[in-house]
Amino acid sequence: MRQPFRRELSNLIERGRDRQLRLAVTGLSQAGKTAFLTSLINQLRHAGVEAQLDMLPAAREGRLLGAQRLNQPDLGVPRFPYDPGMAALRETPPRWPAPTRGISELRLQLRYRPAQQGWLSPDIAHLTLDLFDYPGEWLLDLPLLQHDFYSWSQAQPLHTGDQRRALFSEWLAEVETLDPAAEADEAQLASLAEAYAQGLRRAKQAGFSNLQPGRFLLPGELDGAPVLQFFPLPQLSMSKEALDALPPNSLYATLAARFRYYQQQVVRPFYRDHFRRFDRQIVLVDVLGALNAGPERFEDLSQALGQLMQSFDYGKRSLLTRLFAPRIDKLAIAATKADHVTPDQHGHVVQLLEALLAEPLKDLRFANVPVKALSLAAIRATEAREVMHNGKRSPALRGTTLEGEDVLVYPGDVPPRLPTHDFWHQQGFDFPSFRPMDTPSDALAHIRMDAVIDWLIGDKLV
Repeated sequence: MRQPFRRELSNLIERGRDRQLRLAVTGLSQAGKTAFLTSLINQLRHAGVEAQLDMLPAAREGRLLGAQRLNQPDLGVPRFPYDPGMAALRETPPRWPAPTRGISELRLQLRYRPAQQGWLSPDIAHLTLDLFDYPGEWLLDLPLLQHDFYSWSQAQPLHTGDQRRALFSEWLAEVETLDPAAEADEAQLASLAEAYAQGLRRAKQAGFSNLQPGRFLLPGELDGAPVLQFFPLPQLSMSKEALDALPPNSLYATLAARFRYYQQQVVRPFYRDHFRRFDRQIVLVDVLGALNAGPERFEDLSQALGQLMQSFDYGKRSLLTRLFAPRIDKLAIAATKADHVTPDQHGHVVQLLEALLAEPLKDLRFANVPVKALSLAAIRATEAREVMHNGKRSPALRGTTLEGEDVLVYPGDVPPRLPTHDFWHQQGFDFPSFRPMDTPSDALAHIRMDAVIDWLIGDKLV
């Protein structure tokens, strides 16, 4: 029996017994996916030993025996770099794991004692958990599947907001002089595509999220390929019908053809091979980073997440869908970096997250998909403290900045709803970036990772 067939048959049997889960850890660039996956693996491997998982009944009751890494299910995909990530966290001083540069995966086998013992139930049961990691930049491309070149060009927010417009000003000035009906000039296309990519990179550095195509930010093996030499035409005076009738060698037809190729040969296989196979999902959102960056980038994050949430297939799982057409049947939405604000603000962070994703959450609840919003810190970077100020105790955070400075700060109040115009002019919200904490335990310090694990897989550990 050939190895790939044997592997697929084994997976099919395990899925039929509901003993295998594929977990999608979803988030835009810098949302904390690599840190989350490193912590998730660490917590499960140390369950019952050092990990603090009181919110996970199987761990609290001593039934979760731990987890081991298994051989790769797909030998053509790199293994998630857990060991290098842990090594970075154990350096002196500790540093954050390197961000994701490509697709990777890891398979864990969890062993636990079932809560109900009977003559048909085993003494020890297991759950196979497949974890996937990928660059957040590539995730931005999933909404492209809902467009053709014309609608995608019109949808790009290149003229939205002074800051974004300034980042693309030189490129916009050149593109607005182009004639869509003119014959395509390959050298000009390559030059303008690179200028557009530079604008995307500047926008990412400035804290913007809604940036397409994502592969322009992290090309991987496509670096320099003609498939990445296209760009939107944001201000078209001709009708779609007239544009579609232009000859194949025209500027518009050439760009449209490259957009279609990118859709069909880059984005669709990525979606088909990875995202269509997930059972459970967590969406990580750096809502505090966007709040810190200002109104234009906060609104930009809202738009990017709204588009992204439409790309996933949500719904209840049956035996048939579990075997042949997996659909996400449970979802967590988590605001990351909860340790960058004081504990009294955590409730406001969750409320702000729910307000930011109000429309997608309504659709999910209407579809009867279980969804939970919460805040977390996958790898803790600060400790909560109190300081005396004007005779009153006030909450504060103690941590070490990336530059090595020990600080005691109060970052400010988080609004419990979408910020108003006045908030952006009056607020004093500002938090520095911290190093991860140096802890003596092998299990990483965290905030609410146990609650997240319980929500995502706790029902499988009974």
